[in-house]
Amino acid sequence: MNVLMVLTSHDQMGDTGHKTGFWLEEFTAPYYVFKDAGAQITIATPKGGQPPVDPNSEAEEALTETTRRFREDAHAKESLASTKKLADVDMNQFEAIFYPGGHGPLWDLVNDAKSIALIKAAYEQNKVIGAVCHAPAVFKNVEVKPGQNIVGGREVTGFSNSEEEAVGLTSVVPFLLEDMLKENTATYSKGDDWAPHIVVDGKLITGQNPASSEGAAKAVIQALQQG
Repeated sequence: MNVLMVLTSHDQMGDTGHKTGFWLEEFTAPYYVFKDAGAQITIATPKGGQPPVDPNSEAEEALTETTRRFREDAHAKESLASTKKLADVDMNQFEAIFYPGGHGPLWDLVNDAKSIALIKAAYEQNKVIGAVCHAPAVFKNVEVKPGQNIVGGREVTGFSNSEEEAVGLTSVVPFLLEDMLKENTATYSKGDDWAPHIVVDGKLITGQNPASSEGAAKAVIQALQQG
């Protein structure tokens, strides 16, 4: 099993002066689900090298079992520090593509031509596509047929409007994820704020928030094992 994990290279929260990036737990929880299942993991970013971690996700109250495991894992830290450039990645070499969230993807991956091409290739090759929390934003500009978005008519989830409101960033983000998914005719569902909620629609797997990261990754492994 070869899994491609794609992280953001974007570190600014709009023009607020606050730092953002990827959310640590949304990377570490899936990373260890994949690793413990025996998958080979490649990590890629638009710019290559060390991606920015959202500082809030390294705060004491945000730490989890997997973020602590990562902190002690020299190999994992080295892999993260030396991510491949998206431009150098070929979807033919992978069975699945997975996007951890954080606010960063709303600014870079959503418009990244290579990311869009990789998702399209994964879709056309009937491979597993996963995204958690804010990362379903990466589907915004992925057309699989003229006028049809990849989430059109599909069941999905992602960071909810009420969760965005709770973190006080509704007016900062370039768009609200829940609204965007609905505008693209997805059937959007959500669980309680901050509680795990995972939606599996064929080989498209989405998780609502950080707490959904592990479950979404497990669903990816299950889909890979089913072939």
